[in-house]
Amino acid sequence: MRRANLEHVSQGAAILLLTLLALSAWAMVAPSWLPRAAAQTPAAGQVVVFQGARLITGLDRPPIENATFIVEGSRFGRVGRAADVQVPQGATRVNLAGKTVMPAIVDTHTHLSRTRDALIEDLRQRAYYGVGAVMSLGQDPGDLPFQIRNEIIPDAARFRTAGRGITMPEPGRTDIPYWITTQAEGRKAVQELAAKKVDIVKIWVDDRDGKYKKLTPDLYGAIIDEAHRQKLRVTAHIYTLEDAKGLLRAGIDAFAHGVREKDIDDQFVALIKQHPNVILVPNLPDRGVATDFGWLRDSIPAGELQKLQASAKDNADAQKAFGIQARNLARLSKEGVRIALGTDGNIPWSAHAEMLDMVTSGMTPAQVLVAATRTAAELLAIKDAGSVEAGKSADFVVLDANPLDDITNTRRIASVYLRGAAVDRAAMRARWMARGN
Repeated sequence: MRRANLEHVSQGAAILLLTLLALSAWAMVAPSWLPRAAAQTPAAGQVVVFQGARLITGLDRPPIENATFIVEGSRFGRVGRAADVQVPQGATRVNLAGKTVMPAIVDTHTHLSRTRDALIEDLRQRAYYGVGAVMSLGQDPGDLPFQIRNEIIPDAARFRTAGRGITMPEPGRTDIPYWITTQAEGRKAVQELAAKKVDIVKIWVDDRDGKYKKLTPDLYGAIIDEAHRQKLRVTAHIYTLEDAKGLLRAGIDAFAHGVREKDIDDQFVALIKQHPNVILVPNLPDRGVATDFGWLRDSIPAGELQKLQASAKDNADAQKAFGIQARNLARLSKEGVRIALGTDGNIPWSAHAEMLDMVTSGMTPAQVLVAATRTAAELLAIKDAGSVEAGKSADFVVLDANPLDDITNTRRIASVYLRGAAVDRAAMRARWMARGN
């Protein structure tokens, strides 16, 4: 099985597509539902003190037990142990005893909707599941993505975009990316993307099971060179080991997938270690095992959940594909390669599935949490996200259990805060559940 990793939450791709279509259809008929901006805009000078939680800062260090952190408007103030943080007089206090707090998740690889209302709904769905920022990679035509990027939308994750990606012609598959066949065309595409101020340049280096020609080293070399001239980074969709090696030699900045057709070799490991700033987004495929989706019962109508659960079956081919990529991730993680989280596709809760897959591959929960927060924010070049630190945007998730003990505890969300304000998850949940009645 060459490729089973688009959404990777189950083998039932058709069922997942039906679920997504239902979500999109709901967004189209209810675009007027916009939570009041005041719910996401703390009053100027408002000070709230959160006390008593275990705090995972995202900084690759042990959690702070019995932590106190201050939120001043939309930003973190002082952060530390309760004994070390002085509480300002008159501050509102929130007791989080028994809870665990982590930075909001950052998803570096999505493909979201292309109409305004549907895209905003996608971003709200991410916020519900604790995602504070996402990047859409290469399938975003027109000006709308850049308009949304520049907006502060209540109860919604931040949005970043690669605009249109770059590939060889793929007739019948997609015509949104730039189709190029010469170096000059590749450079021109990069120049146009630079003019739009994309957040990263996305390229595809894949023949799609032999159906198309793929970007050659001279073509992707010209694209990478021009991108770097324009002060842009480049991330690559890849499949084969040899393409991954060639891209490293050409100066690639990130991989939007890991190597998928075979186990990596010593030469690849040596090459990637020679480029310590490269970030790998493993984007793992479905594990090919029956999965319990019961944790979604409070946010998905019963009928949709039933269909989703029915699609979750063991699949030997998927297990084999996952095994290759899991071994590759485990080795690169052990070698100290920088790793960030990305999910591909448009499933709102996929970040939680991906984090479990990363742990299943051999990463520790602590490593995965750093990959899903700080390193992912670094890949998106969002300097005020990814960790709980003074001066950064107050984007965090309050959990009922410790994800360092069990990574699936990231799903046990008590509340989500973006820009210092609580996301109205109850209103979102009521709307979503109502569509099943």
